[in-house]
Amino acid sequence: MDDNNFSADDWRRLLRHIGEDPQRQGLQDTPERVDRAWKHWTSGYGQDPADILKVFEDGAEKYNELIVVRGIPVYSHCEHHLAPFFGSATVGYTPNGRIVGLSKLTRLVECFSKRLQVQERLTIQIAEALMTHLQPLSVGVVIRCRHMCMESRGIRTPGQETVTSALLGEMQTNFPLRTEFLALAREKD
Repeated sequence: MDDNNFSADDWRRLLRHIGEDPQRQGLQDTPERVDRAWKHWTSGYGQDPADILKVFEDGAEKYNELIVVRGIPVYSHCEHHLAPFFGSATVGYTPNGRIVGLSKLTRLVECFSKRLQVQERLTIQIAEALMTHLQPLSVGVVIRCRHMCMESRGIRTPGQETVTSALLGEMQTNFPLRTEFLALAREKD
């Protein structure tokens, strides 16, 4: 077995470990399906944010207001229990003569979400990557997620949302800009 990849045999061993019979009719194809699913869920390790955030200057040289994309889906797995957490992200920035295609912000969130994560690190990774590769005047990221490790085990509190934020550049010191971004990031009522 390659150190970086599970095989169907590994998933069969897991099934046996939890008390299941991997040869049972309903489970015969499960190891291959789980293997494909985990490869998809962790595909962010093979992505480079620099490749995602190819910038262009055309059309942005005079634009100096916030650009915000809300409702970006977040699907990840916590590194503590391998349990899913999911929700949405809001990503915004103030350009400094260069912009990225709006879909690139969604791809950036997806890149870091498809790694084993904690929500706090996910939030700052997205913000720092945008700040590093785009070099805007400011960056803001707000992520709201439900965590299955809290909802389905442990405290078992369904529906609670964890909210994290990262504000970089001028958004840290410019109170009106910070307020505008956080107002735009607020959920719709």
